[in-house]
Amino acid sequence: MVLNQFSMDEYNGYFRVATTTQERTSRNHIYILDMDLNTVGSLEDLAPGETIYSARFMGEKGYLVTFKQVDPLFVIDLSDPRYPEELGYLKVTGYSDYLHPYDENHLIGIGKETTEEGEFAWYQGVKISLFDVSDVNNPREIDKEIIGHRGTDSPVLWDHKAFLFDKSKNLMVIPVLVAEIDESEYPYGVPAWAYGEPVWQGTYVFHVSLDTGIGLDGRITHIENLGDLEEDYYYYYSPFSVERSLYIDDVLYTISQAKIKMNSLENLDYINEVELPYSTWTPPDYLPEESRGDEEPPPDS
Repeated sequence: MVLNQFSMDEYNGYFRVATTTQERTSRNHIYILDMDLNTVGSLEDLAPGETIYSARFMGEKGYLVTFKQVDPLFVIDLSDPRYPEELGYLKVTGYSDYLHPYDENHLIGIGKETTEEGEFAWYQGVKISLFDVSDVNNPREIDKEIIGHRGTDSPVLWDHKAFLFDKSKNLMVIPVLVAEIDESEYPYGVPAWAYGEPVWQGTYVFHVSLDTGIGLDGRITHIENLGDLEEDYYYYYSPFSVERSLYIDDVLYTISQAKIKMNSLENLDYINEVELPYSTWTPPDYLPEESRGDEEPPPDS
């Protein structure tokens, strides 16, 4: 199977594809085909028992993240299409669902932190990593940022269009649903499997550079008032959940189904907002007792 569009590319007249096969155990491979779709080179059986979580081809190099308990980042030499070669790998906790090039020698990874427990690992908060791959034999994680506890999530993990990055501005923006654990509920220690409760949704605005690493500049939310509904409803189903961001000149725009909000890129000060028409549907479980009935969700249209 092929994970997504980033597991395939064309370069100098060759098609490169990263795949995972599931037989008795999972195995990962890279195949290089010419324009007649004849296989001219391959690198097979990477990380047996693991699965590709993200991939990125960048010129004569390829990068794969596989995962079972820890996150190996593989660096692949693709300079000779006939003989692709594994150059080095890095093992760190967690994994990256999305890899984005910072420059020719650095990558940004967005995924989840994990905690090892015997033969498996528990997902934790959202993890942002900055990788240095200038030494292809010894890639390094030079900085990381972990947001929230188990249950924290981001659309970037399944939709790269939710990711905003501009190297010239050292700007990175991602939407995040933050979940946090109340440690007082676990007097004997928080178990790795414990989920946090949703406490915030919006965009995290980061400053990213090789000199200072990953730094948080601030957060922007559209959910100002929870109303009479339960908090977890409003965070999971709210039309005010931020899904996208973009900038024009020195203004950062964050977009939800119900609002477009404008903040200064310089200091994130509020500028203005535009409310949009939107429809809402409240799942019956979140309605007051007297209002619950056979309410059906709206049609897909």
